[in-house]
Amino acid sequence: MTIVEVVLLSAAEGALRYRTVSAPLPLGPHPDDLALHLSGLTLCTPGATLHSTSWRFAEQAVLLTYAALPDPDPIDTLPLAPDRMVIGGAALAPSPPRVDADAVAAHAARHLALLSTTDPVVAAAAAAQPELWDLLAKLPAGLAGALR
Repeated sequence: MTIVEVVLLSAAEGALRYRTVSAPLPLGPHPDDLALHLSGLTLCTPGATLHSTSWRFAEQAVLLTYAALPDPDPIDTLPLAPDRMVIGGAALAPSPPRVDADAVAAHAARHLALLSTTDPVVAAAAAAQPELWDLLAKLPAGLAGALR
C-alpha cells in the first residue's frame, strides 16, 4: 500500500506551523495529483507550492511525503520544531525505527528552504508569500542529516 501525506505549512504570530493530511493512493492516479487534492491548493492560490520531499516505510506501507504551502485552512496546526530530526541506527540500516510527525515536518520545511535558493520556480512562488517564506529562509537550508 502507498499513502500520500502532505505537510501543510503556515505562519502565525511570526512562527512556522504545520499540520499533516494523508490518504491511501488508489490505483491509477499519480501521487502528485492526490497530494494536490489533499493540499487544497489551486492555481489561484498566490505562491502555492507543492513539492515531494521524502518517502519512508511505516506500518506496512510506503509513505510519500509532500510539503505544501500556504495552508489554505490552518486550523489545528502544530508549532514547527525546525531542529527535529531522526537518524538510522547503523550504516547498513538507514531507516530510523520510528519517524515522528515533527521530524517529517522539519525535514520538509528545510527542504523548501533549500529549494528557495536553488530552484527558480520555487523562488518565484516564494515572492508571493513573503511572510511564510521569510520564516522558512531562517531555517538551515538542507535535507536529511544536514544539521549534524
